[in-house]
Amino acid sequence: MVKLCGVKVLPFLVLVLMLTVLAEQGQAHPCGSTFFSALIQMIPCRAAVAPFSPIQPSELCCSAVKALGQPCLCTLVNGPPISGVDRNMALQLPDKCSANFEPCEIMKK
Repeated sequence: MVKLCGVKVLPFLVLVLMLTVLAEQGQAHPCGSTFFSALIQMIPCRAAVAPFSPIQPSELCCSAVKALGQPCLCTLVNGPPISGVDRNMALQLPDKCSANFEPCEIMKK
């Protein structure tokens, strides 16, 4: 085993590699909620994201969007299909609610 300044290098490199992988995984899915709990939080937005709905998001909906945050909204949009929800309309919620979110990356399925 290689030693550098009296320290074994291989175990240190393995530790650094593991921490890097864990950090990258945390950045990929920083939403602290489960899919189901995030979905429950978004119930006030149901009317605003129904297909072909002309209804604007309510204050309660916008509060829910801002509280949920961009990572969780993106998790919902990229998750399994949600009956009665137009994903494109859900993606418009941050703009309609004046939430300063980065756009979601849409995962190809």
